[in-house]
Amino acid sequence: MSAILGKKLGMTQIFREDGEVVPVTVIEAGPCPVTAIRREDRDGYSAIQLAFDEVKESKLSKAELGHLAKADAAPMRVLVEFRDAEISPAEGEEGDAEVKLGQSVTVESFEEGQKVKVAGITIGKGFQGTVKRHNFGRGPVSHGSHNVRAPGSIGASAWPARVFKGMRLPGQIGGKRRSQLGLTVAGIDAEKNLLLIKGSVPGAKNSILEIRTDG
Repeated sequence: MSAILGKKLGMTQIFREDGEVVPVTVIEAGPCPVTAIRREDRDGYSAIQLAFDEVKESKLSKAELGHLAKADAAPMRVLVEFRDAEISPAEGEEGDAEVKLGQSVTVESFEEGQKVKVAGITIGKGFQGTVKRHNFGRGPVSHGSHNVRAPGSIGASAWPARVFKGMRLPGQIGGKRRSQLGLTVAGIDAEKNLLLIKGSVPGAKNSILEIRTDG
C-alpha cells in the first residue's frame, strides 16, 4: 500500500485526448519525509510515520522539534502513521532497499489510473434541522399550520415517558473524519507535487488529506 499526505487545493477539470471532460480534485501531496518507523517486534505493530505541512519552529514544541530532528526533517505540523505502507526506495537504491528515516515520499509513488482512497475531515455545516440533516419531508403549509419544518411526534407521554436513544433529531452535521473509497488517480504532476483525483474528496479547501492505494 502506497501512502502520502496532501492538502486539498480545490476542484477543476481536465480534457482527455478523445475530448472527454473529467472533473478532478487537485491535491498538493508531499514531499513527506519518513519521521518514524514502527516495528512489530519493538512496537507491537508495523507502520511508517509521515510528516507534512512545513511551519515555523515557534509553532511546535521542543519535543516535536526533537522528534523531527532525528529524521533531519524540517518543522512540520502534521504527523500521520500508515500501517502496512510500502514506500518506494530512495533514488539510487535498489527496489528491495529498506525504508529509512528521512526518506522522502512523493507523488511518484502513485500511478495514473490507480485506485486510491482518501480520508479527511468533512466540511462542517453546523447545527441543522431534520429536513436538512435526515431528509425529512415538511408538514402542511396551508390553513395556518405552524408545522412546516418541525420533526413531528418523537414518542408517547405515559410510556416510556422519555425519548429513545438513536432518534433522528436535529443536530450538528459535518466536521467528522470520512474516507472516500474507489477513487481514481486522473493525473500526476511530479514537478509541482500535484495529485489529480477524479471526482470529489472529503474536506474543505486547504484541509489535510490522507491518500492510500485502495486494494
